Amino acid sequence: MPHSLFDTLQTFPIGRKKGKFYSLPQLGKALDVDLSKLPVSLRVVLEAVLRNYDGERITKKHVRQLATWKPKAKRTEEIPFVVARVVLQDFTGVPLLADIAAMRSVAQRQGKDPKRIEPLVPVDLVVDHSVMIDYYGTPDALDLNMKVEFQRNRERYQFMKWGMQAFKTFGVVPPGFGIVHQVNLEHLARGVHRDANDVYYPDTLVGTDSHTTMINGIGVVGWGVGGIEAEASMLGQPLYMLTPDVVGVELKGQLRGGVTATDLVLTLTELLRRNKVVGKFVEFCGPGTSSLSVTDRATIGNMAPEYGATMGFFPVDDRTIEYFQGTGRSKDEIDALRAYFKAQGMYGIPNAGDIKYSQLLTLDLSTVAPSLAGPKRPQDRIELGSVKSRFIELYSEKSTSGFSQPPEKLTQPVRTSSGIELHNGDILIAAITSCTNTSNPSVLLAAGLLAKKAVEAGLKVAPHIKTSLAPGSRVVTDYLRKTGLLPYLEQLGFDVAAYGCTTCIGNAGDLAPDFNAAILENDLVCAAVLSGNRNFEARIHPNIKANFLASPPLVVAYALAGTMLRDLMSEPIGRGTNGDVWIGDIWPSSEEVLALLPTAMNPEVFRGNYAEIRTNPGELWKNIEGGEGDVYTWPKSTYIAEPPFFTGFSMQPSSVEPVRNARVLAIFGDSITTDHISPAGSIKENSPAGKWLLSHGIMKQDFNSYGSRRGNHEIMMRGTFANVRIKNLMIPPNPDGSRFEGGETIHQPSGERLSIYDAAMKYVTEGTSTVVIAGEEYGSGSSRDWAAKGTQLLGVKAVIARSFERIHRSNLVGMGVLPLQFKGDDSAASLGLNGTETFDISGLENGIKPQQDVTLTIRRTDGSVQQIPMLLRIDTATEVDYYLHGGILPYVLRGLLAE
Repeated sequence: MPHSLFDTLQTFPIGRKKGKFYSLPQLGKALDVDLSKLPVSLRVVLEAVLRNYDGERITKKHVRQLATWKPKAKRTEEIPFVVARVVLQDFTGVPLLADIAAMRSVAQRQGKDPKRIEPLVPVDLVVDHSVMIDYYGTPDALDLNMKVEFQRNRERYQFMKWGMQAFKTFGVVPPGFGIVHQVNLEHLARGVHRDANDVYYPDTLVGTDSHTTMINGIGVVGWGVGGIEAEASMLGQPLYMLTPDVVGVELKGQLRGGVTATDLVLTLTELLRRNKVVGKFVEFCGPGTSSLSVTDRATIGNMAPEYGATMGFFPVDDRTIEYFQGTGRSKDEIDALRAYFKAQGMYGIPNAGDIKYSQLLTLDLSTVAPSLAGPKRPQDRIELGSVKSRFIELYSEKSTSGFSQPPEKLTQPVRTSSGIELHNGDILIAAITSCTNTSNPSVLLAAGLLAKKAVEAGLKVAPHIKTSLAPGSRVVTDYLRKTGLLPYLEQLGFDVAAYGCTTCIGNAGDLAPDFNAAILENDLVCAAVLSGNRNFEARIHPNIKANFLASPPLVVAYALAGTMLRDLMSEPIGRGTNGDVWIGDIWPSSEEVLALLPTAMNPEVFRGNYAEIRTNPGELWKNIEGGEGDVYTWPKSTYIAEPPFFTGFSMQPSSVEPVRNARVLAIFGDSITTDHISPAGSIKENSPAGKWLLSHGIMKQDFNSYGSRRGNHEIMMRGTFANVRIKNLMIPPNPDGSRFEGGETIHQPSGERLSIYDAAMKYVTEGTSTVVIAGEEYGSGSSRDWAAKGTQLLGVKAVIARSFERIHRSNLVGMGVLPLQFKGDDSAASLGLNGTETFDISGLENGIKPQQDVTLTIRRTDGSVQQIPMLLRIDTATEVDYYLHGGILPYVLRGLLAE
């Protein structure tokens, strides 16, 4: 029976019916607290804490603490948050399934019932990260790319099908339906749920992809976590986190004509990064917020990881209801959604003064201008009129953003062996891709309209540019076809090539061999332009150094221009049938886009499309045969292997060994992303992972990507710190002052230069602990748990950084790796660290307290010793337990097997 703590189990009207709910207005009365001043996002979390109260894991104290949240308080209190469901994408979902399968294998070996390991909430895996752009610019590109995808990934898909029959609540959306976040937005999200006791509650979730926050656009509380945290949530473990600050963002005014939601989100990313919202909830309010469509809101929510926030939340309002209606949700669901949020006093976009926020920021929408972001980070926004000049500056600039090239080389042409002339700044990839933008009909229709006007003006895209259209949903193709715009995109090479993440995740496919050779031999700085959310170094393609994020219509415009060295605001975009064509000649008006928008919101199209997940998943998927049984048999495979995280497992955790005489595996600078730590893209033949694959009989053309091989730890640990653009500061600078790029280090005390993997294995063999040292924002980017898993498997005991990004810090703790933070102005540079030192970490011998001080003892080769205080970034008491158990996975498994 459901509890009624503080008499909060009440009823609310749903038309002529009634439903039960845990009433926040009643809780406010019982506690004498005005909950209407609490940020709406926190109220949704509070409802989950209240509803899941059991007196043990979740207590009255937890309910009171969150209900009495203070905007400016020091954050020391822990929230146990139980989510309604979990979503996965396949790059992170396959290793998660491997971990759960391994838990069942351990249970069987321990003589326990393997079925004790069973997800307790619905889990949906959307296969969207595996398809690559091998074929493009032709009508059959989609069909050909999907066939290659299934050939490459058959073993992974067989494993998924085993999981579907082994676990009751585990479902798969097969390849070819779309991108996880767009599928979640259009189909999986329910608004409110109802349990067996007729109790209604809000949809909440975590996802194993950082852009899970796209769902915040429809008032759903959810964010990205690493796979290890998602596994704990699946198996009934609350998600523990510190009570967050909530930053209000008041939007005023309206966007000017010709300005897109992409321009807005790039502006917000720059603004919010500057205001340091890492680890905080961001909640949007004000009249400008009310004016935004749900798809515009979803675009903004999607890029919360880029601006560093846990969420970018928009409360439920009339726009939300309209979206649910347009995407084919049932009348009963929509009635319940509206009635529930009204009963809770959470319906509608609040004004800034209605809510007590930790901080309030304001943006006038009329000030937003057309922009791109890049060439290496999504927060580095450049207004359209400054792109050319900024590229020229960065070409020779010696900085983390620059390319350190001699300025005289900028305009020198290079001819490839096939006769194509290449230049610095040439665009070689132009991709309309990514959940961020392909979920938004306004920018897709704008791209189609621009393509139509360009074709009619006689403009063409150079055939050597790799163009692709990869929508996040098949619904996109439907409305582009019905509006008559798809043929114009196809005439410019933007044929539908896939339904998946493609270029944005690093699955752009390769360039022509002679292009790669010309780029490498001449150190060319060529470019990619994509409507994505990530442009970190080597993510899009290992040989393309400059990567720019842009709206879909700007992607088409730059493909037509062919170079970043053309100022689209003051120079013609190209020559058409009747002479010069300027961007103003082909840019669609807001009225033209609005006239076509109704075509994109057809409930019958949405319902029919997603019904085919069950009724018509496609012959390629039907022909995949999965294994049977409750316990996976782990057949020999280079894709799927039993993970080593439970080797030597026992019901009692062993004591944590102190870190003594540790060596430095690598020293990094600022903004090291999870892409740097654990790449998702292509595997080089001469890398440790490539050599391992070759030794196991896998040819180069069958390597696939790091992301697709995350089910095999042998490849992933070899791929850790293997990004071709990562810079280890232990390696001396080149003669010109530039830094060596690639995953190498110097083993100590031998002085031998090795790959980071080989050096790590040598230290493990020698019995030497290692640490990694870094600067600000360590671990930003994707919620990539292999960035932590790989770190642990390399024998790293601690990561010492100036600051950590939220998800990666949590993942390190979840894998039993200490995150330590420099205090004050201390850094590797200020301390003069060069990698020849040894390190001790002390202060944890008599018990661990969250966020305590520890001492780092540095011993240098000259015999000097220095001790400095450091902040332990194990932030909560629950995280202390995880660390003492060797990580979250052994902790959860011990609990399940002890029941």
